[in-house]
Amino acid sequence: MDSKDREIIKALQRNGRLTNQDLAAQVNLSPSPCLRRTRALEEKGVIKGYTAIVDERAYGLPVTALVRIRLSSHTGDVVKLFEKKVHETEQILDCYVITGSEDYLLRVLVEDLKSYEEFVRYKLHNIPGIASIDSSFAYGVLKQSNVFPVVT
Repeated sequence: MDSKDREIIKALQRNGRLTNQDLAAQVNLSPSPCLRRTRALEEKGVIKGYTAIVDERAYGLPVTALVRIRLSSHTGDVVKLFEKKVHETEQILDCYVITGSEDYLLRVLVEDLKSYEEFVRYKLHNIPGIASIDSSFAYGVLKQSNVFPVVT
């Protein structure tokens, strides 16, 4: 991947609805090479897809919980089952494997605190192998970006 590919990616991260013509103009390429490069990035899996970025509050999910999970053990079965359940749970938007005293960090969106309580009681508590759940709530967003930093 070269700097021109990164320019294409950055432009598409800012606006995934750009036409090839507009994209080519932004990255200073003619349309045909720009389209070839974009398709190559898609075929290689560098560009995984395109999506709409939706305002959580406007959608009706104003509560963001950051949930740290520690597993009781790290056997293959416990980890595999936990990760399977994470994939199946729609309230969990992101799950990171992390270092430190906890094993995972989840980003969870829900309607209100009652919904979060139900999520913990009926979703998380039903996953075997969880030793601890530690929750924090985001009460504001200072920065949220989908555009990667420049790689040198």
